[in-house]
Amino acid sequence: MQVVVYGRQLKDKDILYVQELFDVLAERGINTYVYTEYLDTLQDRIQFKSAIGVFEGYLDFKTRKFDALISLGGDGTILNATTLIRDSDVPILGINLGRLGFLASIEKTKIKYAIDLFQQGRYNFDERTMLFMESNFPLFGETRFALNDCTLLKRDTSSMITIHTFINGAYLTSYWADGIIIATPTGSTGYSLSCGGPIIFPNSGNFVITPVAPHNLSVRPIVISDTSVISFEIEGRAENFLCTLDSRFETVTKEHQLAVRKCDYTIKLVQLQNSTFMETMRDKLTWGQDTRN
Repeated sequence: MQVVVYGRQLKDKDILYVQELFDVLAERGINTYVYTEYLDTLQDRIQFKSAIGVFEGYLDFKTRKFDALISLGGDGTILNATTLIRDSDVPILGINLGRLGFLASIEKTKIKYAIDLFQQGRYNFDERTMLFMESNFPLFGETRFALNDCTLLKRDTSSMITIHTFINGAYLTSYWADGIIIATPTGSTGYSLSCGGPIIFPNSGNFVITPVAPHNLSVRPIVISDTSVISFEIEGRAENFLCTLDSRFETVTKEHQLAVRKCDYTIKLVQLQNSTFMETMRDKLTWGQDTRN
């Protein structure tokens, strides 16, 4: 078995858990590669009991066969990891060193247990739909996709902007707002949820369009089929606006013609046995719990 370990930073409070991960991987005889930028942060802080390989990026998936990418961090770390994985079909095993952790659902106190289950094949793949952006001008280079969401937001002024929105070429409405969010089911528990959007189950075959602080209070989030192509025209008092794909951002203008659709490939998350989306919701959102006691 061969894995990549990916992270962005090593906090003092996490050293014990990261050390445990590398110890377990070595004890289980799992060939381990570490993303080169993350490896720099581990030097002189983590002791490696076996030889460690260096992982450079996306092209390494073309030359080596990896069974998984182990993400150490929170959901943001997994979102960044997708830019390395792209269409390689390598699954992500997310260990939560962050806060809420909807995607990185394996708690850091269960690292040994999780690695053992994974090595024994006691897991399922949870395939997650992504968004893909098309534009009349180049944007986002080779990473024109998003696991969570795409947003269009005001940037250089406090004034709201107008986003004319079309579905499959047919006019939907003009959003007068601070912006809008187009979220996948995965992203429905993120920025969209904080703006009043609904929670959508994975693999439900939908996207949600959620306005950010709309001027017209009758405007509400709407759920549409993920077979739809959603296109936009933006205008406002400022010349520049903000466009994001997950945590990546670019500046756009009214000259940009933008559209998002379902990506041609998915991202696979490792779901350990006895772990479900509904269990994650109950745990992370404290559903059904009386917090008064």
